[in-house]
Amino acid sequence: MLNNTHLHITTWVLGIVLFFIALALMKGANAKGAKIVHMILRLMYVLIIFTGGWLFFQFSANDAALYGVKFLLGILVIGFMEMILVRTKKQKSVKVMWILLVVALLGTLYLGFSLPVGFNFFG
Repeated sequence: MLNNTHLHITTWVLGIVLFFIALALMKGANAKGAKIVHMILRLMYVLIIFTGGWLFFQFSANDAALYGVKFLLGILVIGFMEMILVRTKKQKSVKVMWILLVVALLGTLYLGFSLPVGFNFFG
């Protein structure tokens, strides 16, 4: 159980780091570097979904509704991250996407850390 959880946490932490690196490269003059990091980030999305799905199917019998909400919020986080990167590349407004990303990310983190498989920071 613990190793699967650590693997999932590692994938989403790397995903968030790569997201900010890709965003910084897009805002700079390094279009080729941004494209490479963005493609690596897309691979991380697949790994995040795979490890999250693995945990979901392994532990959702405990509280299927909350784990389902967490799974959905996690997918939304990935979607908002991708939309922010694509819209930034096209030089479109991303204010609403940032707000939605923060709300979905906070909800996902809260559920992830408060459900029995998480680290239970929130009591």
